[in-house]
Amino acid sequence: MKNKDVKILLVDDEPDILEIVGYNLSAEGYDVYTAKNGVEGVAKAKKKQPHLIILDVMMPEMDGIEACEIMRRTPGLENTVITFLTARGEDYSQVAGFDAGADDYITKPIKPKVLVSKVKALLRRVQKESEEMEDITKVGYITINREEYKIIKKGEEIILPRKEFELLALLTSKPNKVFKREVILDKVWGNEVVVGGRTIDVHIRKLREKIGEDHFKTVKGVGYKFVL
Repeated sequence: MKNKDVKILLVDDEPDILEIVGYNLSAEGYDVYTAKNGVEGVAKAKKKQPHLIILDVMMPEMDGIEACEIMRRTPGLENTVITFLTARGEDYSQVAGFDAGADDYITKPIKPKVLVSKVKALLRRVQKESEEMEDITKVGYITINREEYKIIKKGEEIILPRKEFELLALLTSKPNKVFKREVILDKVWGNEVVVGGRTIDVHIRKLREKIGEDHFKTVKGVGYKFVL
């Protein structure tokens, strides 16, 4: 996919961020849209159906966490890449963001060129992962449709946020194999993305709630495995 075909929505209540980051992304050829708060961001996301949303956490009218939750429940936005961009670096804020369905977390201040590099790397990785995956695989009574980012469990369709889906796809690629935490971070989030130590735990907890507690086993001090 060429840059001109990639739609990016930037949501932030700071005019300088919208102008500077928006300018740098546009200069790379991306189709950039902006919004100044969560309410406006949700409305534009529904209308424009962007490939990537860069979302501030602390905003008036509706904060980024609530906006992200709404976006993830919106048809057509379940698999949009959502990256938080915020000055808040506390662990609880990061956990809240991942709980809401975010894929990544970038802390301000950040140089525009560095942010552009992160955006490129994230979009590259997502495209590579989608190209490398087989379209449909079955693990026990669970069907994984990678083309549509859809899970079928005993006839019931389950829509997962992108990172939850990718984590499930990784673990189910080799049932009973223990995937080390560093391998999971590399395969699902990539080396260029810095995430908190609790990120994997948050996503595993979500998968246990949606897919089933018994399928995900913790190997203390090592990582996780999927069992049938």
